[in-house]
Amino acid sequence: MLYAVLCYDREDVVGAWSKEEDEAVMGRLMAVQDKLAAQGRIGPVARLLPTTAATTVRKGKDAMVLDGPFAETKEQLLGFYIIDADDLEGAVAVAQDLAKASGSHGSYELRPVGFFHDWKALKESPPA
Repeated sequence: MLYAVLCYDREDVVGAWSKEEDEAVMGRLMAVQDKLAAQGRIGPVARLLPTTAATTVRKGKDAMVLDGPFAETKEQLLGFYIIDADDLEGAVAVAQDLAKASGSHGSYELRPVGFFHDWKALKESPPA
C-alpha cells in the first residue's frame, strides 16, 4: 500500500538553519531515501517552498484566491514522501527513521494514498 508521509515542522526554525546544518539534515534524510530506493519502496519526494510563497484557493460559491497558507499553525507542511509499505506498521517504521534523521521537533503524518488517476500512465500517454 502507498502512504503519504507529510512532513511538518516549524518553518521559522528550519528556515533559520545555516547552509551547513541544512545540508547535514538533508544528507541524513537522503540516507533513509536511498535505503527505500534500493528496496523499490519510494515514489515522489518534495520539499515545499516557504508558506510565504503559498496561494490558497478557498472553496465556496465563488472561489476566493488568497495569498499565503490556508491557516495559521505552529507547524507548517514542509514537504512529503510517497512510500510503499506493507501496512501502517511499516509506514510508521519509515516515519521513525525519517524523524531520527531530521533531528528536529516536527512531526510526520501518515495517510494511505488513493488514486484518482494512474499518474505513471498519464505521464507516458497524456490525454489529447
